[in-house]
Amino acid sequence: MFPMLLPVSSSVQSLLQRVLPAIAMLCLMLPAPAVHADLGPDQLVRVTVDKVIEVIKGDKAIQAGDMKRILEVAETHASPHFNFTRMTRLAMGANWKQATPAQQEELVRQFRALLLRTYAVALKEYRNQTIDVRPLKVPAGSTDVQVKTMVNQPGAQAIPIDYDMERTPQGWKVYDVTVGGVSLVVNFRSSFDAEIRKTGVDGLVKSMVERNRSASAGTAPK
Repeated sequence: MFPMLLPVSSSVQSLLQRVLPAIAMLCLMLPAPAVHADLGPDQLVRVTVDKVIEVIKGDKAIQAGDMKRILEVAETHASPHFNFTRMTRLAMGANWKQATPAQQEELVRQFRALLLRTYAVALKEYRNQTIDVRPLKVPAGSTDVQVKTMVNQPGAQAIPIDYDMERTPQGWKVYDVTVGGVSLVVNFRSSFDAEIRKTGVDGLVKSMVERNRSASAGTAPK
């Protein structure tokens, strides 16, 4: 099971377990923003897909499941393509305004750590999934788009994964991922809201810190 920070529905966990390896491969291998800043969002994704299998076969450490190496790759190649601040703000919903600036900063830091480790763990379980990217015509001046993809899995039903992306001065960045019709941001929002109702924003921050620390140490959170 993937190291989810807070409880999510069993159906969502099952879906994520099946497709996160493909999401991880798609996100981890996105080219550096400065290299392909002129590419459209769907082109950026398509370039990524073309490189996936080659990278898997060429990186013996990833093939061997070396988590330290996988996390290094995640940090280097995945993080530049996500707007973690916006993702955290959306996941918090109305509760974002309750948090102090210091709490907001820590929430972003911990949510970022959660997502990167989740991708890294998923990468270890990649099993020959392929990804079809639908061509996208971006209207002139558009700053917000959704790139639609389909993950094809050997012996299983294909699953749609959509990437909500925004145009920034540094290139297109992901701020939400919808897996089989389920938004990751919205799913975390319900979990975060439940935790905040019980223990407040400080309680949520404490829970995130403890679970990320436990995941890093390879121990189960209390």
